[in-house]
Amino acid sequence: MSLRELEDWLDGQNQPSHVLWWLKRLSANDTQANGSHQAGPYIPKSILFAVAPSLHRPGEENPDVWFDLMIDSHHDARRARAVWYNNRLFGGTRNETRLTGLGGSASALLDPESTGALTVFAFSRESESQPFESHVWVARNAIEEDAIEQWTGPVEPGQGITYPDLFGMSGQKVDCWLEPDELPPEWLEQFPRGEELVRKAIEMRPENAADVDQRLMVRRDCEFEIYRSLENAVYMPRIRQGFEDVDEFVSVAQPIIQRRRSRGGRSLEIHLQTIFREERMDFSWQPVVDSNSRPDFLFPSVAAYEDASFPSGQLRMLAVKSTMKERWRQVLEEASRIEVKHLLTLQRGVSEAQFMAMRDSGIRLVVPQSLHREYAQGIRPYIQTLESFLGEVREQAR
Repeated sequence: MSLRELEDWLDGQNQPSHVLWWLKRLSANDTQANGSHQAGPYIPKSILFAVAPSLHRPGEENPDVWFDLMIDSHHDARRARAVWYNNRLFGGTRNETRLTGLGGSASALLDPESTGALTVFAFSRESESQPFESHVWVARNAIEEDAIEQWTGPVEPGQGITYPDLFGMSGQKVDCWLEPDELPPEWLEQFPRGEELVRKAIEMRPENAADVDQRLMVRRDCEFEIYRSLENAVYMPRIRQGFEDVDEFVSVAQPIIQRRRSRGGRSLEIHLQTIFREERMDFSWQPVVDSNSRPDFLFPSVAAYEDASFPSGQLRMLAVKSTMKERWRQVLEEASRIEVKHLLTLQRGVSEAQFMAMRDSGIRLVVPQSLHREYAQGIRPYIQTLESFLGEVREQAR
């Protein structure tokens, strides 16, 4: 299927009958790639209750609604079930909504190879005579993901977004939200650089006593929340005024989306730079080596890499990609002197087949400790924490 067909699909879903888009990257828990026994993809209660108010039946245990689900990217149409697992209201522990009845791993939404894939759920609202329905697109490659994010802005692992309500997001809350009068006044005049946002996040959530894995995750979540609060302070007054037509909406939305893309591309690297300096690590950031290769981080330095007498076994490189898909193959072209290449990702799981392809190619995954549970049991022994990677670098420096 050509990219033009995806663009036509996006344009076709961007109409009043589809009142809400929910975008997320499928986790290993969604696709069951980690061996979990969840019934299907997680969708926030706020989303499903908005499009299917009849699902909100708190007096009934595990209420459900049947609806038409079309996974247009994979030509799959079926009757599916939205379920509110609410046994917490009846003495249990569960309180979440999921989509079920998808047909097992034959569905693109449950295929382990879809783990990490950017997915668009376009929902229509139910009426008295008509149940809600959903058209879905599961991106099959990085080109399709880029095309979707050109419309909506970046979608981070673990952080779903709604569209066109650009400020409706879901993810880990870390109490870093700032009201307009709490933001630096100069930020309201001009958006801060990424380094300034990271410094503010460290000020609010330093986590100095935590290990590097927890430090990275808490600070990054905090920085994302600060950024969202700044967006709201700057843009919500304009959005509340409404729009005369789609062109006017696009003229306001596009700068928001482009700024999000710019921030998302550098945020993780800036957090890592800061942590490496705190840990007194010797490193070079994005040096040019081998004429045209630019690895994200080289240890101990670009000078050591370019010194032919320096043992290659004591060199380390760390590529940084919040999500991988097939992008991990780009890492193979970097820093040719280094045989085993480390790749840090925040992706919530990966299929065993994709993991084996990476491992066989010489890629070693580095994943923050809190995300290891998202990976299949058979994969976990072969992935490193950020702490263990830095320990390996220190050991080579002795």
